[in-house]
Amino acid sequence: MTYIKLNFLHIRKLSFVFMICILAFNTKAQNSLSEPFLTNDTIPAVAEISKTNAISDTIEVVSTMQAKDSLLPSHYLFTQRWLWGENGLKRKNEKYPLTLEGRQHEMDIRANLNKWHRIAGYTALTGMLASGITGQLSANGNQNAKNLHSLFTGVTNVAYVGSLSLTLFSPPPMGDREKGLTSVNAHRYLAIIHVTSMLATNVLSAFLPNNPDLIPYHRAAAITAFSTLFAATIVINI
Repeated sequence: MTYIKLNFLHIRKLSFVFMICILAFNTKAQNSLSEPFLTNDTIPAVAEISKTNAISDTIEVVSTMQAKDSLLPSHYLFTQRWLWGENGLKRKNEKYPLTLEGRQHEMDIRANLNKWHRIAGYTALTGMLASGITGQLSANGNQNAKNLHSLFTGVTNVAYVGSLSLTLFSPPPMGDREKGLTSVNAHRYLAIIHVTSMLATNVLSAFLPNNPDLIPYHRAAAITAFSTLFAATIVINI
């Protein structure tokens, strides 16, 4: 009996030790499960991958910005920028995205508008000539010529403003224009003169009824507008 009792005590002690070992093992296993799966060796690798991805994303964004910048000239009219710039009104419409294909489509629009710009310019030039002739006849006392002069000046102003608007609001060119005295630059310089002269002609015409002494200045402004517009049409076709 004493032997059996001693063995039973040994079994109880062994069972107690075994239970403690099981508890300790379970605690360690749970702690290991609660830790992240990434080891110290993998953390630098993941950090390196994240860094590489960030650099790639940055390069892609910069490349996209540079690509967009290359699709537009560095200098163009503020009216064109308002419509066709990177954040222009037309860009808000998905029909006109700032892409290479989109810009090529805009060049087709620009060519079509330029065609009508020339037609309107030729009409304005013809109207100026007719206005000059009828204006001189009107100054000599021809009443019929006076009525025709009013008609031709109206046609001239409408055609001229239309021609100017087609230029101001057309899509900008693909790249910057050549510097120096080129046909396009000469056309633009002459445009500054004939636009100013047209404004002066119309302003002075409003004062003519009460100020006949302004007729020579009005005539000089009109001749300047006609001459520079005519020169501009010649230069652009050279």
